[in-house]
Amino acid sequence: MSGHSHWAGIKQRKGVNDAKRANIFTKYGRIVTIAAREGGGDPDTNFKLRIAIDQARSMNMPKENIERAIKRGTGELKDGATIEENLYEGYGPGNIALLIKTATDNRNRTVSEVKTILTKTNGKMVPSGSVSFMFRQVGEIIIEIAGRSKDDLEMQAIEAGADDIAFFEEDGIFAIYTKIEDLQSTKEQLEKQGFDIKDAGLSFIPTQKATPTPEQLAQCEALIEKLEDHDDVQTVYANI
Repeated sequence: MSGHSHWAGIKQRKGVNDAKRANIFTKYGRIVTIAAREGGGDPDTNFKLRIAIDQARSMNMPKENIERAIKRGTGELKDGATIEENLYEGYGPGNIALLIKTATDNRNRTVSEVKTILTKTNGKMVPSGSVSFMFRQVGEIIIEIAGRSKDDLEMQAIEAGADDIAFFEEDGIFAIYTKIEDLQSTKEQLEKQGFDIKDAGLSFIPTQKATPTPEQLAQCEALIEKLEDHDDVQTVYANI
């Protein structure tokens, strides 16, 4: 579910109504700000920033919002508290392990609200290290299948540097997984081959998978949706 869950959350955000769009811009503005703070404000030399900008643009985030987020990250614009990333761990229904990635200007508020969402939906927060050992971090590139044959897609992805591939035909996409250090070169090779890349970045995939009942799965998907609706939650990974 790693690629599937991640992409499902992205698709949900793409389809939000205007009332929620400001919250989506806040989420992606924080991603841009953090990337610019860590590696500088030039996307030509800061690959993480380039990916963050691509993600923000895919959500139709206005150019001026992106530029303001970059300046906030580089320190040219000082108009708020420092944004920090945190990774929280928890369990959902059926002992489904969850990694919850957040970006916030108030850690105490965020951890309290995330914990409340979990406890109200038959989940719980657990100490760091309790579930993270069930996942490994990889580069992830999401591409539309668009009528191409699986064999051709797999061959081209491997030639570009993929370690693994997962097809999600119900979503019309496939996920390419790479070593972290190979993400940039693989993405660039795929772009040269003319692929329409829908999303790219670092992700977590499960090394140990849970086997919930259909009812537990439905409950956990509802929990993940509630978490991802929270302003401070960037994405949620599950070991399904």
